Amino acid sequence: MLAVALVDRTGSGLWAAVSVLYFTYVSGLSVAQVGTLAATAGAIGIAGAPLGGRLADRFPLTRVLIALQLLRALASFALLTTNDYALLLAFTAVGSLGDRAASVLTKLYATRAAGPDRVRYQAVQRTVANIGWALGGLAAAAALALGTTTAYQWLLVGDAVSFVASAFITLRCGEPPSAARTVTMSKTPAPSAKPPNPWRDRTYLAYVATETVLFLDDAVFKVGLPLWIAHASNAPRGLAPLLMVLNNVMVVALQVPLARFGATTAAARALLIPLSAAFALGGVALALSATGGAVTATLLLTTAAVLFTVAEMLHATVSWELSVALAPDTAQGAYLGVHGLAQSAQRSVGPLAVTAAIATGSAGWTVFGATIALTCMFQYRLVRERLARTPLSVPPVTVSEH
Repeated sequence: MLAVALVDRTGSGLWAAVSVLYFTYVSGLSVAQVGTLAATAGAIGIAGAPLGGRLADRFPLTRVLIALQLLRALASFALLTTNDYALLLAFTAVGSLGDRAASVLTKLYATRAAGPDRVRYQAVQRTVANIGWALGGLAAAAALALGTTTAYQWLLVGDAVSFVASAFITLRCGEPPSAARTVTMSKTPAPSAKPPNPWRDRTYLAYVATETVLFLDDAVFKVGLPLWIAHASNAPRGLAPLLMVLNNVMVVALQVPLARFGATTAAARALLIPLSAAFALGGVALALSATGGAVTATLLLTTAAVLFTVAEMLHATVSWELSVALAPDTAQGAYLGVHGLAQSAQRSVGPLAVTAAIATGSAGWTVFGATIALTCMFQYRLVRERLARTPLSVPPVTVSEH
């Protein structure tokens, strides 16, 4: 599965760097059309997380994951066949749906297979994924130097091939044990109790809502820092990509070492306190970066990037562990699918939040960091009672074998 992460993210790195350019220069879409296409596909993709989780509780996880990888491959190959806007929108939406579902299933596989070592596995998996993103991005940068239609098309082919390769690698993976699916003989009566429903679990839904806020560090790097550097600070504009590189290098180097501080559920919950401080200080550093000259702004922006990267790594550990610990064993897929909505929703809410902070000025970044910090502390209290309870004991879903 680590090989799947590497191959998958390398392909995604190829496409993520050039998707907007492909639709602009190859498909001939306008800026408004490209924006609408991305927003619509992202909105439809939100449904992929709960759908994938629900399917994984009913069918073998590896088979569902293979089907999703092939679906993503077909969607990518289909983009090469047309420049019709409606079809491009449909194919992109299908790919987005498969992407979000596959992301949840990869996490679910690790949860089932790694057991008590799931936090360390998450750290290793995240490191491998970041390496894949970097490799894909470097290859895309080299191809973009050619600037030809053929170069863009081959990058899309590379993305599609990565999904096919991921599906074949997944074929070699064993099916992990699942409390949500047990095999019985056809004469065995099926249990009457149904597995827990995450949509009726108010505590878990409130937890997912707080997670949407904590995932905003992603929008800081993708949207916030580049715009802030370009419009409100005296730092050189070339600093933005360098800070992205710094973020990637830090995650690759430090994600695994930091994971040991959240190796248990109690330890992961305790990390919400330093996580709160990292978000608050990161917001203050961004606010102060607008008050000095080029050197001061560069130093403060670099400090902010370091703090938000530390927050990103800590939150990755906390989020992985708490999202699993709060989910009943007999409905992990459904619960983790709902948790996946947080990251999907952040992709829509995040750009609006950071642009609002930028429009407000320095005070906006202070409020931005403080809001996420307070959300961390709210989550710290929210999950306390739930984690202290005895896990629910619910009969598993039965899969008949004839």
